[in-house]
Amino acid sequence: MTDSFIIPDWPAPANVRAAVTTRSGGVSVGPYAAFNLAAHVNDDPAHVAENRRRLRERLDLPAEPAWLEQVHGDAAVDAGRSESRRADASFTDEAGTVCAVLTADCLPVLFCDVAGTRVAAAHAGWKGLAAGVLRRTAQALSAPVASREPAGFPANTREIIAWLGPAIGPGAFEVGGEVREAFLARLSGADAAFSPKGQGKWLADLYALARLDLAAAGVTRVYGGGLCTYSDGERFYSYRREPVTGRMASLIWLASPR
Repeated sequence: MTDSFIIPDWPAPANVRAAVTTRSGGVSVGPYAAFNLAAHVNDDPAHVAENRRRLRERLDLPAEPAWLEQVHGDAAVDAGRSESRRADASFTDEAGTVCAVLTADCLPVLFCDVAGTRVAAAHAGWKGLAAGVLRRTAQALSAPVASREPAGFPANTREIIAWLGPAIGPGAFEVGGEVREAFLARLSGADAAFSPKGQGKWLADLYALARLDLAAAGVTRVYGGGLCTYSDGERFYSYRREPVTGRMASLIWLASPR
């Protein structure tokens, strides 16, 4: 971990590179201070451009990240081949293509296969998680390269590992009963991820829900979790804490052979 970046602690193959940004190290000011990487939150475009330049330089990225138009859905696109960027996850098997998602309370999840041939990044707020974005990403990552539109969840998802990045923690994520019901209707064991708050409100554990959903997709080797964006204002942006705020980036790519 550095002031500007968190490096995932997981047993990824040596050619898999990954990092999550923090608030530190950029030029944005006011509620966006300082390392905002989102172009859609009304930050000064020149500041965002400089922050993205610094991101590429400091991580020695092989290319500009494949930034997505995130919509809180379940779509996953091929970062290097798809013309669409309207999705909440991207994947690649091409060295030098950088998958990226932006978050400020929603859960970023990074994926790779144990052979070091495929990687993915997913943005999982409660809506996307309930819609199955993590299952969809695991499914896409496991599909034959020529298809990428598999009909089912192949058995080789057990060869995928995942890492859960910073998100709003279970002590801070208050939701209504409709959110709990959405998960209970589709995810076995989801009841244990909700604690009653009173007056029809619940505290939801995004990390627990993500682990349940990944397990249902055959991904049981899951690392990370536990970094709360809401309670750590020095390091992380949080939309729940400050509705006008920046976004962190979670990035993953395959290094080119040297």
